[in-house]
Amino acid sequence: MASDKHGVQEWHNVDRNKSLKQGIWLYFVLLIFEGALRKWVLPGLSTPLLIIRDPVALWLVFTAWRRGLLPQNIFLSGMAFVGITGIYTAILAGHGNIYVALFGARPLLIHFPLIFVIGRVFNREDVLRIGKTLLWLVFPMTVLIALQFYSPQSAFVNRGVGGDMAGAGFGGAMDYFRPPGTFSFTNGTTLFYQLSATFILFFLIHPVRINRLVLVAATIGLLAAIPLSISRGLFFQVIVSVVFLVFAMTRNPKFMLRILGAIVAVASILILLNNISFFQTATEVFMSRFTDANEVEGGLVKGVIGNRYLGWMLGALSSALDIPLLGNGLGIATNVAVAVLTDPVTNSKVIGTPDEEWGRTIYELGPILGLAVVFIRVGLDLTIAFASYRKLVRKDLLPWMLLSFGSLTLLQAQWAQPTSLGFCTLIAGLMIASLRSSVPKPSEALKVAQWI
Repeated sequence: MASDKHGVQEWHNVDRNKSLKQGIWLYFVLLIFEGALRKWVLPGLSTPLLIIRDPVALWLVFTAWRRGLLPQNIFLSGMAFVGITGIYTAILAGHGNIYVALFGARPLLIHFPLIFVIGRVFNREDVLRIGKTLLWLVFPMTVLIALQFYSPQSAFVNRGVGGDMAGAGFGGAMDYFRPPGTFSFTNGTTLFYQLSATFILFFLIHPVRINRLVLVAATIGLLAAIPLSISRGLFFQVIVSVVFLVFAMTRNPKFMLRILGAIVAVASILILLNNISFFQTATEVFMSRFTDANEVEGGLVKGVIGNRYLGWMLGALSSALDIPLLGNGLGIATNVAVAVLTDPVTNSKVIGTPDEEWGRTIYELGPILGLAVVFIRVGLDLTIAFASYRKLVRKDLLPWMLLSFGSLTLLQAQWAQPTSLGFCTLIAGLMIASLRSSVPKPSEALKVAQWI
């Protein structure tokens, strides 16, 4: 009798969480196709569609909270405190606009909690389903960015947000533009392939219950997308993921033969692609962009690694004391602030806000609250990293491969940009969910819940 009662309760929990899982999938689909809606399907609604995922995220967080699925931890409590306090300081001591403050608080009060909702509602099997879906999308996405790469900016595939005929491409090299894919801006293309690369590498080592033809097509799509995207960020992130994979091989020698097999397969694909003219042209453009940008930034190590990653973070910390104690106002470094806070008489706009994430956060919130957000992100990142490493030691590769993309993303993804915020929320949630088995034992669930 007790066993039947337990079975009914377990079925009830699974059933009532089904709607939450569907909501997370909707968030994922909107993340991938939000730009397509704003550019091609509903260009007249491009402005409200900018935050189309926010109502979904708000519903997910509220429903999870009401069902007792939001964990109580220092990360959530700390971010909620900063977000609420930041709204008041923005109105009383910052820019003074409540709408800009509320828009700026979205990442802290809606999307950050959603990380834990995804981590609590999803499990390992759900994460793998997301990965398999991405694999199905990679090759068609590559076909799209190839069309955008070789088409003029006036072509329909390159139409910008709101139907802008000037095109959505961004500066590249040799008169070719970086293609945005289905996204509003080109950073979406980079983030999409960066996330997909982690799953492609994982499935190349663990091709269980995966369509081999789809895996091969996705691998070809990823390799072709690197030059077609003209994105150094994508190139370096794939290198980082490969380094994570090699490290995993040193911890688990059983992966060695599989990795060697994957290397042979990738090398064969590269040889094949190198004999195709469209790939040769894209490679030439990518190398031109690579060389020119490195020269401008002072070289690979100093410019890309030093300035783009370590330099930006250290620079933000060193300049924190130059920012007003209560900051310049939550949301002031967003595009919404530029639109709302423009002076109609002088036409003066908000200028001089930092582009890098840590600097922007401290600029908006001030050194105390801003650094609190930075430390919360670092703390959560390290917590997930340690847990992923423990899984790797137990020969579970999935969390470790997700960490290869998620670690840097959680640390410094630009939360003021909706697409970047969406991918950061998704990957952080997937990292936590990947640490859970499909049907966790009570003791395991308790252990996981203690840190998420």
